[in-house]
Amino acid sequence: MRISDDDFDMTWETFEFMFLDKHNLLLWTFPLFLAILLRLITRKYHHQLIFPAYFIIIPVLFYIVVFAAGLDLGELRRTGWVFDMGASAKEPWYNFYSYYDFSLVRYSALWSTLPIQFALLFFNILHPPLNVPALGGCILNNDVDTNKELVAHGYSNLLAGFIGVVPNYLVYVNTLLFYRVGGDNRIAGFLLAIATIALLVIGPGPIAFIPVMVVGALIFVLGIDLVKEALWDNRHRVSWPEYITIVSIMVCMTVWDFVIGVLFGIIVCCFFFVVQNSQLRSIRAMYTGDLAMSAVRRPSQQRAYIREVSQQTTILRLQGFLFFGTITSVEETIRDLLEGPYWQHRPIQFLVLDLSLVAGVDMSSAEAFVRIHRLLASKRVTVVFCGFTVDSPIGKALRSVEVLGASGVELLGRSVRQWNVRTENAYLRAWFRSQKIETSASTLTVPGRQDADTDTAISLDPFQIPTRPIKTLSMAFSSYGDVDPILFRRIDAYLERITVPEGHVLWKFGDPSDGLYVIESGVLRASYEFANPAQHLEESMVAGTAPSALWKISNVNLQRLQTEEPELAKVFIQLVLKAAKLDYDILLSAIASRQ
Repeated sequence: MRISDDDFDMTWETFEFMFLDKHNLLLWTFPLFLAILLRLITRKYHHQLIFPAYFIIIPVLFYIVVFAAGLDLGELRRTGWVFDMGASAKEPWYNFYSYYDFSLVRYSALWSTLPIQFALLFFNILHPPLNVPALGGCILNNDVDTNKELVAHGYSNLLAGFIGVVPNYLVYVNTLLFYRVGGDNRIAGFLLAIATIALLVIGPGPIAFIPVMVVGALIFVLGIDLVKEALWDNRHRVSWPEYITIVSIMVCMTVWDFVIGVLFGIIVCCFFFVVQNSQLRSIRAMYTGDLAMSAVRRPSQQRAYIREVSQQTTILRLQGFLFFGTITSVEETIRDLLEGPYWQHRPIQFLVLDLSLVAGVDMSSAEAFVRIHRLLASKRVTVVFCGFTVDSPIGKALRSVEVLGASGVELLGRSVRQWNVRTENAYLRAWFRSQKIETSASTLTVPGRQDADTDTAISLDPFQIPTRPIKTLSMAFSSYGDVDPILFRRIDAYLERITVPEGHVLWKFGDPSDGLYVIESGVLRASYEFANPAQHLEESMVAGTAPSALWKISNVNLQRLQTEEPELAKVFIQLVLKAAKLDYDILLSAIASRQ
């Protein structure tokens, strides 16, 4: 119909020109009929030669009709049935280089066309990550390297710019069509390149003998494939916001132009991104401290006390990207914890915010943390951050609003396993102060603990030597059974009191067992190194940050105890097994918490 892009408008005159003029109506409906006929044929028959044979038969039949009817090719060119190349049919392919005159170049046009340039640049960067994987999925090729495709497109477009030709672009439908007709190897691609170069050298002369309906039918076929893939095939694959985005981009590009469609698509995608992500739950889990106690081995009385008071610790595990659409639910949840019946039934002493699964924090959510901190400070609640460092993007965002470093705010870094040790030690300090007693905090740290937080541990002087070990045994085993002083007074002869300095290694993984140790004073820790989770663990037991006093019963003395004092040995071994069972459960819980 020979309507230029600049003259094509959605007006009544255009509609009348396309649909009410019989000649023009026949010019575009005939190629549409050929395209529909090809799709009906390929729906039933799937041979790869049907497509090229079909478009070879069309010009053959066209010229049979032309010669049989005695039609004039010149008249057919003037009426739009055959391409009219005019004087350009005789020009060589390199003739356009003669039009270059850099003295006539208006560089101000670069600024006026800058939006179009950015749109083309964005599109050239965007289409390889989209088209290449999609093309690989359609042709069942898993060997797809998007990085190589991007680099290849960059070099080809750079070369195209230097020699002054159109930019390189991977046309998805054309490439898929080439694969479907058998061009699925390097030889086919090489032959296609040779044929393209041959047509370039020959020039546009042969185009003057190609019927317009052939190109029109091919364009309709490609258009039908695109519409089918975008609208029909995706009707049950994508969500309704994505489907609306696809339809709106197609309408925008059709009514306006490509650049407007790309910009509109970016805006719509950003809008639906905000809407969809604001509907996601930012709180992955919420629980109290009694459900996630630390793996520190403590006396049973301390453990029972901590289990009771740890209900005053609430942990919120956050996830995703925190922005104005998602931080609202977090803020509302914290307000519900501090107000109303929940606070009256279960007041909070510590609020732990685990941000290890948070991808990022924007300014609006950082400001929300300021409001959260003020609300918690009014209730004298300490907020504990973990899962990030000060120098991380999250740490910088919170530091910019002066949340980190404020009163009542603690940061434990990337370690998400230290908050329970920190809060439990705080509860124990309060308990010790209220009772006004000194208690030995014999702790054994398990995987994930690099130290036992000795700054807050209450320990006895290791050189305050009691006259007998009955006091130590009573403190260690009284919660597991009755430690009869009369019965256990005979165990003194089998126990040996030793003092280990700071840094002393008691045993390592693979060392033979030399006896049983009961901690009298000091702080011990056990470190477990997991080089590979599938392999065995390497265990070492070392003294803590201060000297420790221990009571040791060697293997020889334990055998003597069983022989000479069988009743005492039976009670002693039962108490040891009960304590070991509980410590073993704590160890398994710590290992499971690493997953």
